Amino acid sequence: MVQRVTFRRRLSYNTKSNNNRIVKTPGNKLVFHHISKNAKVPRCAETGVPLSGIKALRPRKYQSISKTKKHVNRAYGGNLSGSCVRSRIIRAFLIEEQKIVKKVLKAQTSNKSKKN
Repeated sequence: MVQRVTFRRRLSYNTKSNNNRIVKTPGNKLVFHHISKNAKVPRCAETGVPLSGIKALRPRKYQSISKTKKHVNRAYGGNLSGSCVRSRIIRAFLIEEQKIVKKVLKAQTSNKSKKN
């Protein structure tokens, strides 16, 4: 006859959060082992690319691990991918360069008008 197995937790419904696996113990008994949900890798806020260097954990588990495991040592380390940060830095640099060029051109045109 088949051995009956009962849940080891209070939740008795077959839901996504109540996944179980039947395991045979060394005492030749069948018991339920609770299976936690699969964790998803954190993703870049802009591009959606998985962030490298950060573990895939369930949200509650991030509270118990150290800060160094939740981000990489870079600006926006746990939020944006490296390529996104690089492109932002380049964009900001080019915008500043553009402002300088505009200022120089304006100064040159004002100098020409004063000479004439």
